[in-house]
Amino acid sequence: MKTEHRPDSWKAPLRSPDKVMRLAQMGAFHQSRLSFMRVLLRRLKAENWRFEVKLFEIDDNCVGQAVYSAIGPTHTYSLVAFAHDLPDELRSDRVIAHAWDATFTLFDGAPTKADIERLSKNVPIQEAGRVSAKELSVSRANRSVRLWAHVVDALAEGRQPDAQKVLDVGYLMRTTAVYGNGKLGAADRTSYIDRPMVANSFSVEMLSVFLTRAFVMDLVEHAARAKGGDKAITIEPHLRRQFGIGNSTGLGMAPFLTYHPALLNNWIAAREEALSRVRSVKTASAGEQKSFESFLNRAIQNANDWHSKHDLQIEKINSLRADLSALSEHVTSQGLSADYAWDALMTWAEGTLGFEGQEQLVSLLLEPYGDLVDELANTMKADEAATFCIDGIKTVADTLDCIHENYDWAFGVDYSRPENSARFWYVSEEKLEPRLGERYKEDGCELETPHCIARDMDAFRKTLEAWPSEALLADVLMKHPEHRQVARRAQLTQKLPYAEMRDNQLADTMQPIDMLRSKLAFFGATKFDPRSDRWLRICMYQNAPFPDELADGPSDDWAYPS
Repeated sequence: MKTEHRPDSWKAPLRSPDKVMRLAQMGAFHQSRLSFMRVLLRRLKAENWRFEVKLFEIDDNCVGQAVYSAIGPTHTYSLVAFAHDLPDELRSDRVIAHAWDATFTLFDGAPTKADIERLSKNVPIQEAGRVSAKELSVSRANRSVRLWAHVVDALAEGRQPDAQKVLDVGYLMRTTAVYGNGKLGAADRTSYIDRPMVANSFSVEMLSVFLTRAFVMDLVEHAARAKGGDKAITIEPHLRRQFGIGNSTGLGMAPFLTYHPALLNNWIAAREEALSRVRSVKTASAGEQKSFESFLNRAIQNANDWHSKHDLQIEKINSLRADLSALSEHVTSQGLSADYAWDALMTWAEGTLGFEGQEQLVSLLLEPYGDLVDELANTMKADEAATFCIDGIKTVADTLDCIHENYDWAFGVDYSRPENSARFWYVSEEKLEPRLGERYKEDGCELETPHCIARDMDAFRKTLEAWPSEALLADVLMKHPEHRQVARRAQLTQKLPYAEMRDNQLADTMQPIDMLRSKLAFFGATKFDPRSDRWLRICMYQNAPFPDELADGPSDDWAYPS
């Protein structure tokens, strides 16, 4: 359809789940205006939240405790932090670690001395301890040792840290877990779901990390004062904002996307609706064009600042840099003044750029249109209980039609071949954490957890084809209860088209880090740096304002370097 013939009511169609929900595409997602960190900070600013350091009892060895409170219109949330003197040999990003440089909990309200005393006996030992329903999350972090030492030495000597070293690493500490939703005895999410501030996905965890970043920066400046005395200085504000919080994330995060299909759908659907709204804009104003071009240049700088030692990620970064260069040249040559320029630009990108460039463009297109897309953040929750029931009166014919509409990608594969069933997901006995096994090399496949959606849906289809078309699904499942999970998923996906990752999670070519990156992009993470195909490091809140800067700074202009 030619743009000049489109009616004024024309709306760009949503991208197909067959495209968006492929792991290779999901593994190229970038943060956007709908990412949880950005949504959180916009809300904190809009509601005039205040921040106070209620306690900072840290000795010259950086051991002690602190309390950082976020005070809102109706509730207060307090980060209770414990700093430790950790020997180098005990520092590990592995989930099996037993000691850390710092440990944290997000407390519901303002903790008393008795609360802090209780928490001091439990939070530092993490899984070995227990917290209560007064706590909303539990987390821990380790120093980036070389950058920490460099920053302390520089400040103690009265000079600023080396900006390039800061850029190369991006954080002074990285979290190795941020647990919530009942973990270790913390409050169940259902107990606070009616509070708007923390009702959205992972708001509790993102608030915890935001306050953790403030504590870490205060801690490193405290360490510098302890070492340098009167000569010590603080970090210049612009450089200070370039420190984010790192995170090491492994396989424990990946199964979340399989276990929460309704939530996954709502995340993706909000983003795709936002893209559709922008593509439907008939004429971009001069200000909107200028804003996009500015963000494009900042994205180019971000890609140039992004480094990794992992071959796969190096290839992705190089692809992104080439894509953004081509995008910039195209925008310069074609301009953005024609009707439906954003739709034309996205159409061009889908035929020209790789996954990295396409998904970066999706994020960039949203930047000038906060007034158009930001409210979609309120649609990203899910009542998962409402999607759990199976409609047993559907016929076999109805069910097969549903399956073929949404799961044809799973058929035509011989799942008996080793390459198509090479992996199996299970839960480790020691840490109760998801793991990925090699089916034909390791024992334990009898403990497989249900991530084999493609294989199991194919088996369900074959079972249904042996039944009369008018038979009820309830009768089939009475005889074959092993198919209940995929029967539920088939019906759910009929209503929620973005609920299913459309790839075989058992295949030898499956890259778990694609799942990790897609989820972390919704968090708002940047600088993805895989260390294998099963775990990676990221940076959070880099360039963001600190709590004391939030009220007077721009509402949401920090996700790309300036």
